[in-house]
Amino acid sequence: MASNKKALLLRIPPDLWDQLNRWARDDLRSVNGQIEFILREALRRRLGGKSGAAVAPRPTEDESGEDAA
Repeated sequence: MASNKKALLLRIPPDLWDQLNRWARDDLRSVNGQIEFILREALRRRLGGKSGAAVAPRPTEDESGEDAA
């Protein structure tokens, strides 16, 4: 099954990487998963705490019957 997630090159300073890595390990996540979690939380807060559905992953073509791109 192919992933429909977008790849992103992110350049961050080593000290920030170390902090993210420690936080991710504490939460039993990968750094990638931790960054995704942080971004979703930031979007949820920016939207005023509205339903998590607003920042949930978009359905794939199979799930919605439409092109998700």
